[in-house]
Amino acid sequence: MNEVNVIGHLINGEMVNDDVRTQAVFNPATGAAEKNVALASKQTVEQAISAAQSAFPEWRNTPAIKRARVMFRFKELLEQHADTICRLIGEEHGKISHDAAGELQRGIENVEYACGAPELLKGEHSKNVGPNIDCWSEFQPLGVVAGITPFNFPAMVPMWMFPLAIVCGNCFILKPSERDPSSTLYIAQLLKEAGLPDGVMNVVNGDKEAVDVLLSDERIKAVSFVGSTPIAEYIYATANANGKRCQALGGAKNHAIIMPDADMDNAVNQLLGAAFGSSGERCMALSVAVAVGDDAADALVEKMTKAMKNLSVGAHDNASNDFGPVITQAHKDKVEGYITSAQNQGAKIVVDGRQPHVEGYENGFFVGATLIDGVTAEMDSYVAE
Repeated sequence: MNEVNVIGHLINGEMVNDDVRTQAVFNPATGAAEKNVALASKQTVEQAISAAQSAFPEWRNTPAIKRARVMFRFKELLEQHADTICRLIGEEHGKISHDAAGELQRGIENVEYACGAPELLKGEHSKNVGPNIDCWSEFQPLGVVAGITPFNFPAMVPMWMFPLAIVCGNCFILKPSERDPSSTLYIAQLLKEAGLPDGVMNVVNGDKEAVDVLLSDERIKAVSFVGSTPIAEYIYATANANGKRCQALGGAKNHAIIMPDADMDNAVNQLLGAAFGSSGERCMALSVAVAVGDDAADALVEKMTKAMKNLSVGAHDNASNDFGPVITQAHKDKVEGYITSAQNQGAKIVVDGRQPHVEGYENGFFVGATLIDGVTAEMDSYVAE
């Protein structure tokens, strides 16, 4: 294994390579393992927590206006390096460049909000709430807090968390997805370039071993998580058992109900984006459309079939593509397995996206746009969605 291909951790402002355990990072368009990511040991995570704990006293006492200035500079750097961030997202997640740009913009908006910290952190004061009694409230940082984020939005979801936590005076440990860590790590390095003191923001790549340290170490005061529902339940229960504040956001799927008097062309247009954008790998993905009445159903299927033929699946760097590959070969096999099971259980595969041909990317993890009709509630494909 070539060491230059190992993605390490950002701890106390320095890159740290803990490559005793590693995991392959795939380019889902080519199917090739182009990098390896170090999976942090317990000792490495504890090193990051210690760095954050040491940085906290000075950072919490830094005036809010000075913390906000770091965020202003960070926002500028994110915009200046947007093409690089989007490329890193595309290479490891597979997201098409325009979709990655949209994700990044949603993340930047959180940084923009954090720039208002001097106003947000003012607190309140009320005089004479009772006889000779004044009342005031003020905001205090908790200390060292952690974020555990998913593969599907490697830029946006972390920026839901750390900009606000940091600008409020906390120090942060981020454990991004080990599937596509490069864009997240690059963004953290931009935060250091923006002037953030060493130790305030740390990134540890890893798996359950790293997560369990974050959930059990008493120096971590709060945890934020986004991911699948079973893991969200585990995160919440474990963090709660260890006395930590926790928000744990689990997965979701959405249904659309198409009424007989719906604007069918508009409905189809909305369904295309909701179902296939980001290859359906997002919690707002809309995988089930329920048409009310046979006439509405027939019209919907006819128009969807026609519209889906124009959708293009391919690599991230071709902006004319509508969506890219799924994240892993295992996930591709899982999705195609559900399509096959629907067919075997009596549903009709109207548009079949199994094994699409993508010129030059024959080994990629691609699943084409698929439309299944006649699905019933007991079929595996419906139960899974």
